Amino acid sequence: MDAGKFIAIIISTVFINNFILSQFLGLCSFIGVSKETKPAVSMGLAVTFVTTMSSLITWLVYRWLLFPFGITYLRTISFILIIASFVQLVEMVIRKLFPHLYRAFGIYLPLITVNCAVLGVAVLNSQDFFVNGQPVAGSFWLSLAQGFFAGIGYLLAMLLMSGIRERLELIDPPKSLSGVPLAFIIASLMSLAFMGFSGFKF
Repeated sequence: MDAGKFIAIIISTVFINNFILSQFLGLCSFIGVSKETKPAVSMGLAVTFVTTMSSLITWLVYRWLLFPFGITYLRTISFILIIASFVQLVEMVIRKLFPHLYRAFGIYLPLITVNCAVLGVAVLNSQDFFVNGQPVAGSFWLSLAQGFFAGIGYLLAMLLMSGIRERLELIDPPKSLSGVPLAFIIASLMSLAFMGFSGFKF
């Protein structure tokens, strides 16, 4: 396997094609949970776990079930079912071991099920690492790496946004901008900043 591919995936998914700031996927939880750093980091870790594990299972399902039986048209629904299963697992673990964190997440933890960033990673893996129904060399590990580092990119965006929003509590913005409008302005500025990474070539 080419180590250069792994390095390209790491830099691409974390910085260049960050799923929140470049692909604009997963904005609901990005805006909803990024008011404080602790729940934002916890959400980022939960999403990283789900994207990694769903990348693993969706690769297996796509490689050994959907293509051999000619039912690739069921890709989206099967990927959603896999993601929903892992979200339920994460939700049960957090509810049992960290009830205060479960309450802090509120509705946004179940929303990982329909988080388009998680589904986007699974779909992107099936497009990038399969050619004519056959996996490219090392595609399993490449899919796993892309799932993990896409979650790390999500975590980075959440961490940066929560740090900024915590400091915004110390100012008195115009009433028309307070809350979600100001959060979207900050997100757009962060997205513009991350566009600077798009000049990297591999």
